[in-house]
Amino acid sequence: MTKITIERLKDGRIGSFKISGHAFFSDAGTDIVCAGISAVSVGTVNALEAICRIDSELNTVIDEKKGFLKYQLPIDLNEENMQKAQLILEAMIVSLQTIAASYGDYVTINE
Repeated sequence: MTKITIERLKDGRIGSFKISGHAFFSDAGTDIVCAGISAVSVGTVNALEAICRIDSELNTVIDEKKGFLKYQLPIDLNEENMQKAQLILEAMIVSLQTIAASYGDYVTINE
């Protein structure tokens, strides 16, 4: 099962997210649940880098074999980029919730 953890700051903004484990919906290479989660999460990291100019190498830990991704939003973002980042991250949550709604036996989300 894939476990997704969203960590929010005291003010409600998203500070980090972690995705761990394989869904095991199907065999490796054909698992649409893992593929969907990967596409959404990696797309989010790429969007944060492209739109907010956040260096993903400094803020992301990935272990593909273990099915692990952790992303920590930098605390020194200016307000404009922080607002953009929050919108991107909230959109990611909606996309992941959509996957979890259809494949709840294979993915959980904790906030």
